[in-house]
Amino acid sequence: MSTDRSSGLGEGTTASDAVPTGRAVRVRVPATSANLGPGFDSLGLALSLYDEVDVRTRTEPGATVTIDGVGAGEVPTDDTNLVVRAVRRGFEHAGVPQPGLELHATNAIPHGRGMGSSAAAIVAGLMAARGMLAGVVDLDAATLLALATEMEGHPDNVAPALFGGLTIAWMTADGPAVKRLLVHRGVSPVVFVPTSTLSTKLARSLQPMTVPHEDAAFNVSRSALLVAALIQSPELLLAATEDRLHQAYRASAMPETDALIGLLRQHGLAAVVSGAGPSLLVMGSDPAQRLTAAELVARHAESTWRPLMLAVDLGGATVKTHPTLGTELAEASTTPGRPPR
Repeated sequence: MSTDRSSGLGEGTTASDAVPTGRAVRVRVPATSANLGPGFDSLGLALSLYDEVDVRTRTEPGATVTIDGVGAGEVPTDDTNLVVRAVRRGFEHAGVPQPGLELHATNAIPHGRGMGSSAAAIVAGLMAARGMLAGVVDLDAATLLALATEMEGHPDNVAPALFGGLTIAWMTADGPAVKRLLVHRGVSPVVFVPTSTLSTKLARSLQPMTVPHEDAAFNVSRSALLVAALIQSPELLLAATEDRLHQAYRASAMPETDALIGLLRQHGLAAVVSGAGPSLLVMGSDPAQRLTAAELVARHAESTWRPLMLAVDLGGATVKTHPTLGTELAEASTTPGRPPR
C-alpha cells in the first residue's frame, strides 16, 4: 500500500487556501492494551481511558504545544512532539502545505506502562490532520492505519486506537490490515498501573528470535480460543489467556508484574501483561471479578498499583470541530470509518 501522494490539492485549489488559518479540531483517542496474553503483535483491545487533543492552524510556522495531565513538563512542546509529527505526516501524505500549529493536549493515558500512549499520540495527530483536511483531501481508514503503523512500527495498538473494540491486526504485502470485533458485554477489564515504567524496546529485546514448535502451537490454540472467549464465551478467558511466547521471557524486567499475574491466575482471574508492561490487565468474565482482583493486588503488592476500572471502548478515535475555536467542519463526530479488510 502506497503511503505518499504527489499532490492532495484539488483542481483550482492553491497552497495558500488549502487549509484555512484558524481551522480547529478536537480529537479523542482511547487507551489500548495489546497482546492480551497469547495474541502477540496481533490482538488489541480499546479501553475507556482517553487523551484529548485540540489542534488549530495558524499563520506562524512551526508548532506550539501545551500539555495538561500525563506528560506535562516531560514530553517535547515543539515540532518534535509525537502528535505534531503525526499531524505533519498526514499533511505530507496528502501533499498539502504544512500549516503552523497550536496544540493543546489533555492526557490521561499513562506513559511507558503498556497502555498504548505512543499509539494514541500518533493516532491523535493523524486524526487531527484528517479533520483539518476535510473537504480538501480524504484520509480514509486504510490510509490512517497504514500511516499509523508506519510511525509506530506495528499495528497491534494503533488498530484498536483507531477503530475501537477488539481488533485482529496483521501485515500483508500491501500493508497492514485489521478486523474489528465486538466484545461480549460480560467482559470487564481492569488495568493495574505501577509507578515504574518499561520501554517497549527493552521488553522486545528480551525475547528470543526463535521459539520451540510446541510453544508456537500452544499459542496458536490459545489465540484462537481467546477470540472466541472475548466475543462469545467469557467463562473461557482464564484458559484462553495462557501464553508461552513473550511474557515469561520479559518477566525478569518486571518481577512484581510477573508475581502478581501468577497470584491472580491462581485465583482464577485472567491476568496478563498489558502490552509491553509493566501494567497488568485482568479481563474479568463479570464485574465482580474486577473487585476480587483489586482486593488481591491491594493485599499482596509490594509497591503501589493504581487500579483502573475500565470498559471496552467501542468507538475508537473521533475528531470534530473544536467547540470554541472553529466552525469550519461539520459538528458531528467523525470516526475513521470501517476498518480495511
